[in-house]
Amino acid sequence: MKIAPKNVVSLTYDLYVDQDGTETLVESATQEQPLTFLFGAGQMLPKFEENLSTLSTGDAYDFQLSAADAYGEYDDEAVANLPKEMFDGTDVPEIGSILPLQDNNGNRFQGQVVSVAEDAIIVDLNHPMAGQELHFKGNILNVRPATEEELSHGHAHGADGHHAH
Repeated sequence: MKIAPKNVVSLTYDLYVDQDGTETLVESATQEQPLTFLFGAGQMLPKFEENLSTLSTGDAYDFQLSAADAYGEYDDEAVANLPKEMFDGTDVPEIGSILPLQDNNGNRFQGQVVSVAEDAIIVDLNHPMAGQELHFKGNILNVRPATEEELSHGHAHGADGHHAH
């Protein structure tokens, strides 16, 4: 079956990024644990879906996304100073740790602690893969029509259309 909006796609992938001139595997989805998603529902990077849009069950793929088409260019301005009082009563986070954050509108996102000053925690709000070209290789395992429930929920319920219990 060919991939189209309102279809559920299950696929394997290996994601490579360039680290110091060497292509390094950073993430995978296997046949045992595939990535399953509702195509066209806005859950995936738009250019990722665009590259898959001509494929069918059983097809292999291999494509690259520029940083601009993936998680954006690295933004030097996307760094926040969080007052240490925010962590009152809890341990001050270590450099490199990932903090779950929320903005004034309730949007959730993550920031990585880059330094700890005397009165502030400096957090990098860029996506961990910002500024990187992504290289995806994989296979389309299955394409099926989404169920009514999946369409109403706006996401896939697994490779077979049911929630895992």
